[in-house]
Amino acid sequence: MDADLPFLTGLDARIAAMIAPALADMGFELVRVAVLGRESPTVQIMADRADGSLIAIEDCAQSSPAVGANLEVADPRRGACPLHGGAAGIDRPLTRAKDWDRFAGHLARAEMNMPIDGRKRFAGIVLGARDGHGLMRLDDGTEVSLPFAEMRKARLVLTDELIEASARMMQPGAAADENGPAEDSPAETHKASGKPGRRAN
Repeated sequence: MDADLPFLTGLDARIAAMIAPALADMGFELVRVAVLGRESPTVQIMADRADGSLIAIEDCAQSSPAVGANLEVADPRRGACPLHGGAAGIDRPLTRAKDWDRFAGHLARAEMNMPIDGRKRFAGIVLGARDGHGLMRLDDGTEVSLPFAEMRKARLVLTDELIEASARMMQPGAAADENGPAEDSPAETHKASGKPGRRAN
């Protein structure tokens, strides 16, 4: 699994292959692709800046026309679908191995397609990614390894620490270190304590 690409299958994967190069040319990384609805399908795109900072509204306005044009050239039938582009947000989905590494130490929830140890839903502290799995520490201290191939969805939970970390990421060039959080970062504090941050009100 490529750490820079979301784990996708079927139609979502084909659309991602069509539009990821166009996003990369503009300095963005694809975070999520989803085809929503059956009667009148909409293609939902989420992206980040390649420098690791969060995408802004003006970035969405810039990227959407180019992505739509690229999609229409690659597959005119898909190009006719409405395209909704947006930022991944603070309580963002975790779709790539690099997301699990980048947000290690933060609280997240995950839902699996197939039960893991008798359960499908998990909540705990993100510990990173390894060998095609997302690693998480649960409230009772148990560590689980969740295969991306069976992961229906995973998303960060909004906490004060996550809001603070995301605020730093809003500035280009001031994104979180891809090799791990800074010494005094909330993520490092979480790893040491094993406790999730307080939910934001």
